[in-house]
Amino acid sequence: MAVSGKIPAHAAASGPRSPRIRFVPPKGDFAPIVAINTTPLVDVMLVLLIMFIIIIPAATHKVPLDLPQPAPAVTVPPPSHRLDIAANGALAWNGAALPEAGLPARLAAMAADPARPELHLNAAAETRYERVDTILAQILGAGITRLGFVDNARFRNAF
Repeated sequence: MAVSGKIPAHAAASGPRSPRIRFVPPKGDFAPIVAINTTPLVDVMLVLLIMFIIIIPAATHKVPLDLPQPAPAVTVPPPSHRLDIAANGALAWNGAALPEAGLPARLAAMAADPARPELHLNAAAETRYERVDTILAQILGAGITRLGFVDNARFRNAF
């Protein structure tokens, strides 16, 4: 094919040809910076430094406390009394039968005892709840605070 100075017909129909874009590196003040921008790195490091300065003293700060020392081991168990409630509602104090009218006097004497004895309450499984509730109300009314229930495992196993 011979090269002529004329533009081919298909090229003339599409319009003038755009010039090729060529990258020309800028010169002078507009040249790109080749070094890494360390400003964000310095900002992050300053924030971390400030956080550590604030947090580390708070984490190592100690508050002096005067905690109670453990008491010496008690070899003698505290005194205790046992109150049994039979299935029919009868009462027994330390194994001896106790009339209903004698219970408030025994509870008052126990509450006044400076040795602070414990009361162990043992109710038969067949005892009515109303009876046990009445006895517990009398115990509370007498001011007894050291109360324990004897053999509750049998109730747990019954259900």
